[in-house]
Amino acid sequence: MFDNSETRLTFKYKDKEILLLGTAHVSKESVEEAASVVKDEQPGLVCIELDKARYEALTQKDNWEKLDIIKVIREGKGFFLLANLVLAGFQRRLGNETGVKPGEEMRAAIKAAEECNIPYKLCDRELHITLRRAWESCSLWSKCKLLTSLFASAFGGEDLSSAELENLKHKNELDGMMAELTAYLPSVKKTLIDERDHYLAAKIWEGSREKNAQRVVAIVGAGHLAGIRACLEEIAEYENEPSSQAPSPLAGIADLETIPAPGWIIRTLAWVIPALIIALIVLGFVHSGVNAGIASIIRWVLWNGSLAALGALVALGHPLAVLTSFVGAPIGTLSPVISVGLLAGIVQASVRRPRVADAVNLNADAASLKGIYKNRITRTLLVFFLSSIGGVIGNFISIPGLFKALI
Repeated sequence: MFDNSETRLTFKYKDKEILLLGTAHVSKESVEEAASVVKDEQPGLVCIELDKARYEALTQKDNWEKLDIIKVIREGKGFFLLANLVLAGFQRRLGNETGVKPGEEMRAAIKAAEECNIPYKLCDRELHITLRRAWESCSLWSKCKLLTSLFASAFGGEDLSSAELENLKHKNELDGMMAELTAYLPSVKKTLIDERDHYLAAKIWEGSREKNAQRVVAIVGAGHLAGIRACLEEIAEYENEPSSQAPSPLAGIADLETIPAPGWIIRTLAWVIPALIIALIVLGFVHSGVNAGIASIIRWVLWNGSLAALGALVALGHPLAVLTSFVGAPIGTLSPVISVGLLAGIVQASVRRPRVADAVNLNADAASLKGIYKNRITRTLLVFFLSSIGGVIGNFISIPGLFKALI
């Protein structure tokens, strides 16, 4: 079914022909190859490894200017936007080393398709869904490892040459990377790679069913080639001999577009922790008297509020945001629907409203720690994130103190 080369896989099934082109996302050679393969092959459809949001970010210069940071925080998307920006900043930093903007090969393929009057289709899953699914699949320890890996990769000092970037397109290099990722965070590998391979393959296959689209060119990251190949073979095998015992590989695609609800442990903890703190405070009054009970409350508020405020302070938040973190941390702890990060982030964005320049330079500023602190949008996200982390740490420290007061 496949005719193979180093970066190209040609899949043939009955009247279908799908050419998969694997690219490096910040490679000049990949930009040229993506444009030339569209023009040379003249397919009926070009499939692009982009989702709507990333497509708009690539093609609309004023896309970030429309960002409402307060709305983002209220909708609980603050962390995922920050993670997205850090990842984009990491790619931009690599792109600066090679002179190629991240995603330029996708834009080149789209431009070539438009010039040749060839329809194109965005085939990737929405990034915020991918990040949310990855986050929900992680245990608490895995979340910590993911955050550490994310920021270490974004702000590490390692430089990659153009030759090293091109080596990412070699199969052995990719196999080693995937094996390392699987060993480090298996649940994240499943969401970021395996699910997306399945999703991309399904969307490419669906595209090949469209009118006059029996020949398809799909521009995808080189890391997805092997996975998409396996999924296409699985789909073709099922189409050739449908099984009544197993569902079609295309049947579960809708499920991959949903964000799973938090597990019962997380949902339970959202109520158990506030109930535990209230119970310990009440028992402190009953067991040790009024003075001891008041002292316990003060210690809890100081630990919880002070560490949340410290987080906002480390983020160089506005004094009002720091004060809000201190006051809001105990409130957020006792409320399953309000978080200290939400309160501090809204205050920070209100008193230090992002400027047009912050939106225009958002991706560039996200490429460095200095830029993140300089940009009011990323500074707000940092206040949101670090005040939340501080509040969580404060609770872990203060709860044992409440227990100790009962002894």
